Amino acid sequence: MARWLVAAILLLTAAPALAAPQRVVSMNLCADELVLQLAERDHIRSVSYLARDPAGSNVAALAATVPVNHGLAEEILAADPDLVLAGRYTSQATVALLKQVGLRVVELDSPATLDAVRAQIRAVAGLLGEVAKGEALVADFDARLAAAVPAPHPLKGLVLRPNGYTVGQGSLVDSVMTRAGLVNLGADPALAPYRELPLEALVLAKPDFIILDEEESPRPALAYDVLRHPVLRHLPYRMQAIGLPSRLWTCAGPAVADAVAALATAARAMEAAP
Repeated sequence: MARWLVAAILLLTAAPALAAPQRVVSMNLCADELVLQLAERDHIRSVSYLARDPAGSNVAALAATVPVNHGLAEEILAADPDLVLAGRYTSQATVALLKQVGLRVVELDSPATLDAVRAQIRAVAGLLGEVAKGEALVADFDARLAAAVPAPHPLKGLVLRPNGYTVGQGSLVDSVMTRAGLVNLGADPALAPYRELPLEALVLAKPDFIILDEEESPRPALAYDVLRHPVLRHLPYRMQAIGLPSRLWTCAGPAVADAVAALATAARAMEAAP
């Protein structure tokens, strides 16, 4: 074992355990999801305003009675938190200021694998002093994943988002598709995880599934035209377009299991169809 790792373990085991936080603020939608499911209600000072939007949040009902913030330093400081949870790319100026004044700020990464999802649930549960709740949430997550039975034969899928963006290798979406029994056609190792896909390339790839964001744009927008292109309705081969709310796999939380289940169900139904 490397000496630095031994030293780190000794330091962690020797350090006194921090008391469970009593005044928690979340500035990030993905952190909101975990805080609202793990923390005691009276320990939550506020979550991000995005948590209340059912179009993008999996915990809108839980957030309905919780104060919200807009990521402003003055809002966070007024709440007098003893723990602030943020995302790695959340309001960096605010995060820097909060750290500068001595607040305990933890920035969550964006997990790309199911194992990393489990690890982050456990990590946040540990920060909140709710280890047992974290284990229960992971157990429920695993049970729902186990119930999501993939199709007998792998089918080819391709995510198509506004402006023609798809999702490639090294992403949570790719991990979800793989677990659901789909081959992600966007998982080209030579490409970055997110790239813009020409419509011609989509047609030539011959996917069994095109996975679209279920939510429509609230008003006409050119960015969404590709999702309604008539060529997608007149392909010379069998292909199914399915809608999956992006909120199910945008954040690395328990709802990821619902995304796996939805895709696995769609794939089994397509295989069973005459």
